[in-house]
Order: sequence, then structure tokens, then C-alpha cells
Amino acid sequence: MTTTEIAIPTDEQEQRFQTGPISTIIGGHFIHDTFTAFVAPLLPLVIEKLSLSLTLAGALTAFMQVPAILNPFIGYMADKVSLRYFVIFAPAATATLIGMMGFAPNYVSLALLFLLIGISVAAFHAPTPAMIARVAGSRVGFGMSLYMAAGELGRTVGPLVAVSGVAAWGLDGIYRLVVIGWASSGILLWRFRSISSSQYRKKTSDLSSILPKLRTFFMPIIVIVLARAFLTVSVTTYLPTFLSFEGSSLALAGISLAVLEGAGVVGALFSGTISDRFGRKPILLVAFAMSSVLLFIFLQVEGWLLMPVLVLLGFFSLSPQPVLLALVQDHLPEHRAVANGLYMSISFLLRSLVLVLVGIGGDTWGLRTTFTISAALSVVAVIPILLLPNQAGSPNN
Repeated sequence: MTTTEIAIPTDEQEQRFQTGPISTIIGGHFIHDTFTAFVAPLLPLVIEKLSLSLTLAGALTAFMQVPAILNPFIGYMADKVSLRYFVIFAPAATATLIGMMGFAPNYVSLALLFLLIGISVAAFHAPTPAMIARVAGSRVGFGMSLYMAAGELGRTVGPLVAVSGVAAWGLDGIYRLVVIGWASSGILLWRFRSISSSQYRKKTSDLSSILPKLRTFFMPIIVIVLARAFLTVSVTTYLPTFLSFEGSSLALAGISLAVLEGAGVVGALFSGTISDRFGRKPILLVAFAMSSVLLFIFLQVEGWLLMPVLVLLGFFSLSPQPVLLALVQDHLPEHRAVANGLYMSISFLLRSLVLVLVGIGGDTWGLRTTFTISAALSVVAVIPILLLPNQAGSPNN
């Protein structure tokens, strides 16, 4: 990212894809999500240090999702007032809090820490997709692909950085990495010094226009997100723990997660872009069907075959998110930030529930059986995808 000033979007620019503002936002997304990706590869160390069960570990991660209830409020405020400092300082705050993981002396303090991390995550993720949609012109799917690909790239790099940091300094020493987050916030402050997130929105109509969408659009979305959460939680949060339980080293477990997330970068970049041309629903159907099949295959292979399966699994399992974000923007263009905040709340809160359920399943039946159930549940999403309403003028049918 350069240090040239970002121009404020004008009405004449609305249909033009604005590279400068988008590159700034996705750069911040990359750094921010690099640090949130520390959690999964470090979870086995936290489990060992505090003698946690999988249920408690899952609940611990779920604390990070609880502040998602703030997302609709943050989105509403982003549609009304300036929240630029939320976006600017979130990478620094998240990095600092993640860096303190090694200092938590007990479960309660770690849970509080994860709750604070969740607030920082919500502050960044509620306004930014709406900002992307505002400056992507008619290429919303492509803009969301770049946004999500940056996040996936961060989640690819994150496990490698986390494992390297632990190898060099131990769990207590990863605080040294927080300077990266503060540097990112410094760049965002420089780039956004003369604008606010409220300048990336259109004039909005009354919020009552959202109400009809709660049943026709968001009800199918809830089922889709819930079904997807079982699969994505299994293959991201619990993948390093699963591989560790199966006899893999922490380094190999971290590399495996990085491979999966790296393939997700390509999937996220590809899916939203082609959904602009071929429609949102067909892309979602293919992604969900292939993800389920590939998770079943992953559980049956071992040795060198794991890596190519992880590549394909990452590509398809992580590719629906930009398409879903684009769908939300398609259906509620007058309330972009509010709609995104509501979607993020649904996504994060259901993910919190699934984190605990997968942990309980792992303690009760083992992670292998729980992963199998998650693969089967992913198939359920096909029906609500077909029930999604079409939006005139958008490529979602």
C-alpha cells in the first residue's frame, strides 16, 4: 500500500472499480486476519498448558465469536456516522490481544481475552465489506473475492507465523509480533486520514425496508450458514488438533492448515469473480457439494495424499464466503453496512454454537466421527440455496 491520499468516492465513480481504496481495505484485512489465524495452531498448546478438554477449548474459541451480536449495531452506525477509527485500529488491537495469549494464567482470563479479541474482530468486519461494495461499482462479486482472498491469505500465513514465533520464543514470546499489527494500523491511519467509512455509503432508506427480507432472504441464509459452519469449523479450528491427535507434529499440523487456507485464497478469489458472470446460486451449489465429498475423502486418506486433498478441500470449502457476502449486498443495497452486520452476526454466532458442538462431539465420539457428521450436514445447505429469492438485476440466480 502506498501513502498517497485516497480520493473520496463520488456519484460519478459509483460504477467504477476503485483500486486504491479497495487495496487499502484488503491490505488491512490481510494483516488483521493473519493474527486471528494464530488461534487454531496454538490451540493444542493452550489445551496442554491449561489441561483443557475439547469442549472447553471449543467454548474458549466461541468467546471470540460472542461479540458478533454487536455487528448489526456497528453496521447501523457505519451507515450513519464515521467509524473509521474502528477500522483503522482493529489490526493493532487484535494483534496486541493475540500476542497476550501466552500470559493468560488461567481459563477465565483467557476467555476474557478472547472476548476482547472478538470485539476488535467485529469492529473491523462489520463496516469493511460494505465499504468494499461501495467502491467496487458493478463488480461487487470481484470486490468481495479480493476482500475474502486477502483474509484467506492472512489465515494462510498466520499459522506459519504463529508456529515460527513459538519455535523462536515460545508461547509467551509471540507478543514480539504485535508490531506488525501496529504498522498496519499506522498505514491505514495515513491512508484514511481525510475520509471516513460513512463516506463509503449511499443515502439509506428507512430500516423498515429490511423487515421483509428477514423471512425471504435471511431465513435460508441462516440454514446455509449453519450447515457450512460445521464443515468449516472442523477443517479450520480443529484441523491442527485432529492431526495432532492422529500423531502429527505441531509443525506438520500448522503446515496442513496453511495449505488448506492457501487453497482457500484461490477459491475465494475465484468464486466471487465467476459468480458475477454465472450467478451466485450455481457457484454455491457446486462449492457445498464438493466440500462435503472432499471432507469424506480426507478422512479416508493418509500420507502424501493428504496434501492434494487438503488443497481441493480448502479451495471449495472456503470459496462460498465472498459469494454469500455479495448476495447480502445484492439484496440490501440501501443498507449495506446494516445488512452485512446482520449477516456477520448470524455467521459468527452460529459459528460460536458449532465450535462448542464440534468440541462436545470430539469429546464424546472422537474428532474423526464428528468430522464425518459435519461432512454430512454440509449437504443440507443445498435446499436453502435453491430457496434463496432472486434479485432483479443481480447475478444470484
